[in-house]
Amino acid sequence: MSDNARTGAAPAAAPTRSATGKVWLITGANSGFGQAITRAALAAGDTVVAAVRRPESLDELAAAHPGRVVPVALDVTDPARITAVVAEVILWYGRIDVLVNNAGRGQIGAVEETTDRELRDLMDLHFFGPAALTRAVLPHMRRQSSGAVVQMSSMGGRFSFPGVGAYSATKFALEGLSEALALEVAPHGIKVLVVEPGAFRTGFAGGGALQQSAPLGAYEETVGPVRAGLPDSDGKQPGDPEKAAAAILTALAAEQTPLRLALGNDAADAIAAQLKSAGEEAAAWEAVSRGTDFDEE
Repeated sequence: MSDNARTGAAPAAAPTRSATGKVWLITGANSGFGQAITRAALAAGDTVVAAVRRPESLDELAAAHPGRVVPVALDVTDPARITAVVAEVILWYGRIDVLVNNAGRGQIGAVEETTDRELRDLMDLHFFGPAALTRAVLPHMRRQSSGAVVQMSSMGGRFSFPGVGAYSATKFALEGLSEALALEVAPHGIKVLVVEPGAFRTGFAGGGALQQSAPLGAYEETVGPVRAGLPDSDGKQPGDPEKAAAAILTALAAEQTPLRLALGNDAADAIAAQLKSAGEEAAAWEAVSRGTDFDEE
């Protein structure tokens, strides 16, 4: 059986463009982590296909790196466009070495406050879109027996708190998918890296990147501080996106790339505390957990 038959990928035609270094496909590449990772990849000598809603927002960066920054229009909630973009990249370069699922936004609201439409839209953006993009690139990565998928999650993908239930739900889903994915694709030479940042100066907490559900007075005590505090933190976060991008490239280059990479002191501390608390709770209830099997004859 041929390699292409085993992978399910069509034979690669001769590329129509030449690429310098690795070929990256990065969503949300015009701001925040996406922009920082794009710049880090360029500094490493690589080529970036920068997938954004408004390609013109990258005109200046593309002009500064002719042939190495290729803006393309992509709404990651559009499955047909996902298929087309991946096909275009393969036509141009014959390969995709790194996929970075980065496009996203924030959402504040108690679970009761969050509408079905808000939850579904966020899940489309943070889960179904990245899942579709990942499925689209995998046949090509399997054909080349190499590649990496970077899933931009959050420390909110490991634990949650009042006001961010919908956001965390999408990231929990992405992390669960990615944990299975990593085990499935490792034999094909493909890495999966789930990135869990804390608070970084990315614009996440301000402007159009943060949406809020209509508030109910009943949740002012628990969600109110988040509604006020998160927007107020914009521009004051401790995390440096450029250092985050450098850490991601370091993890990808490692012989043993971690499945999960927390970024920032706040993320490292909070995730460690959550793991400790979860372990203590499991130990406290271990006898009850173990007492639910059928009694042996």
